[in-house]
Amino acid sequence: MEAQDAEEGPGPGIFKAKPREPLQRPEARQQPSSRAGCWCSGQRCCAGLGALALLAGASVGSWLFVLYLWPVPSQPAPGTLQDDEIPLSCSEASGEEALLPVLPRAVSFRINTEDFLLEVQVRARPDWLLVCHEGWSAVLGVQICQSLGRLRLTHHKGVNLSDIKLNSSQGFAQLPSRLEGLLEEVWQSRNSCASGQIVSLRCSECGVRPLASRIVGGQAAAPGRWPWQASVALGSRHTCGGSVLAPHWVVTAAHCMRSFRLSRLSSWRVHAGLVSHSAVRPHQGAVVERIIPHPLYSTQNHDYDIALLRLRTPLNFSDTVGPVCLPAEKQDFPRGSQCWVSGWGHTNPSHTHSSDMLQDTVVPLLSTQLCNSSCVYSGALTPRMLCAGYVDGRADACQGDSGGPLVCLDGGTWHLVGVVSWGHGCAEPNHPGVYAKVAEFLDWIHDTVRGSLP
Repeated sequence: MEAQDAEEGPGPGIFKAKPREPLQRPEARQQPSSRAGCWCSGQRCCAGLGALALLAGASVGSWLFVLYLWPVPSQPAPGTLQDDEIPLSCSEASGEEALLPVLPRAVSFRINTEDFLLEVQVRARPDWLLVCHEGWSAVLGVQICQSLGRLRLTHHKGVNLSDIKLNSSQGFAQLPSRLEGLLEEVWQSRNSCASGQIVSLRCSECGVRPLASRIVGGQAAAPGRWPWQASVALGSRHTCGGSVLAPHWVVTAAHCMRSFRLSRLSSWRVHAGLVSHSAVRPHQGAVVERIIPHPLYSTQNHDYDIALLRLRTPLNFSDTVGPVCLPAEKQDFPRGSQCWVSGWGHTNPSHTHSSDMLQDTVVPLLSTQLCNSSCVYSGALTPRMLCAGYVDGRADACQGDSGGPLVCLDGGTWHLVGVVSWGHGCAEPNHPGVYAKVAEFLDWIHDTVRGSLP
């Protein structure tokens, strides 16, 4: 199975490199019909023909009864697909899917971008509450940063209430001391803070595009459009895509690294801030210090298809190089969400070479039910996978895009929702792209990054 990637811009479309052969649906085998006994003669033949005629008449009668007298079951409206229904045909599955309402989170956090004050909202109350400093700890700060999709806590402190201007209706909340966890029911509402201080919190920045306002439409991506896009190269040859998470960390697909597991570690390099590969010079790029594929990665069905790369020297962040956010805790991007995939893979499924210029395209998220239906991938998707693209095959990732980012925008911040993993061909009808579902690997990512720190 080849690793598949996805890309397409406003133009003809990006295709994706995916593992393909092992997940092709087996075609029904036709049993050869025997020619023996094709002729009959005499009375035995006539009797047999008579019996067959009676059976045929009974079958026709039954069919007419069912057709005209049996009650017709209700059918879903054309162009829709219900969650509890598996499509009966590929034509029925090709319509637009209805969006499900997004339930509010039990507890949500946000950080005021002006003064970095931490605010919390619980489902029972519509307003945002400032967090009292009593009961606060750095451990809570780490948990909240991770719940916001940030890789690490960078700064926290108590701010005097006398130093800021507050509305008279401003509410407060605090956690009991020595409490582990951020559950809704443990937050206590307050009219004021006994300590006279509230929490100021800063997390590692991510998911922003400093040059986005200068970008004009087009199929090829301009510098800074996707600052987290990385090229994972073996020697001087682009092998897969990747996404920058932090100065020392890049995430890619596990199958990218397994394919070349006998290669020397020093041969792997990561290039960030690239738009054109022709601009790369020998010995450029950050040297990979460690390759950490997910321990449960399966070469058979590409389950757990994710890997982390630890770089020997940190990337220099700039307007064209920066990290993407991880999904926030329990963040829901419903099917139909318009997300983007980018990479240097093939721009036509018949081509044998990758694109020199970084390409991108919009791909909507599809439901797992649709992608696991009999006319798409027949149950091949696991809970660690998600599906994005078009049932009619208009745009997709292709070879060379594997390991690259599938990003979705939420509240002005871009989150890494998927890693290009596999698929059947490139932009084939009824075979959209399949991605590793990053939300399923958050604990593993945080534990791996934290365990590698000095």
